[in-house]
Amino acid sequence: MTDRTTVFASVKTLIEPFNAKGAELTEETTFVGDLEWDSLTVMDFVASIEDEFDIVITMNQQAEIETVGQLVDAVEELKQ
Repeated sequence: MTDRTTVFASVKTLIEPFNAKGAELTEETTFVGDLEWDSLTVMDFVASIEDEFDIVITMNQQAEIETVGQLVDAVEELKQ
């Protein structure tokens, strides 16, 4: 598996407890539209991502991330 594939798999695992709708998780899955997350859920999830990957995602970065694929890209960039 490539590193990006590993990050995607980890992100999917972290999403599962927050996936109340049971939406299919793909690179194109949106947090607001498909998963129907509110701001509190987003904050809880971001905290779990930051803990898992030992990174910090700023509020500005969070505002730009709409899909799972964009999140994976951001994690990859922040890990470097």
